[in-house]
Amino acid sequence: MDKISDLKEIIVNTLDLNKAQDIITIDLKDKSSMADYMIIASGTSSRHIQSLSEQVLEKLKNNGVYESKIEGKQSTEWKLVDGIDLIVHIFHPEKRKFYELEKIWSEFIPKEKVMI
Repeated sequence: MDKISDLKEIIVNTLDLNKAQDIITIDLKDKSSMADYMIIASGTSSRHIQSLSEQVLEKLKNNGVYESKIEGKQSTEWKLVDGIDLIVHIFHPEKRKFYELEKIWSEFIPKEKVMI
């Protein structure tokens, strides 16, 4: 396995151990140049979402991704942890259903059509 795949597994395990719900990973390698993987999970409350995002950020930094940061710090329903080659979205279940990122990014998108 390569470093990014190993890191993806570390993040998924961290989310699972901290009771995140409905964790999925989407391989973006053939869909976008912005990251290799997207991980999407749900938290049960604003505190849970905040805690999950902080745990993920800590794991990324402990594994050498020092430029990582949390976006949406003021939001109580959504956080994005930018891990450079990994993007982690943590949603309140209602917000997750509204944005449907799984549906958008799970469909095959030819690389030449992605404009980011």
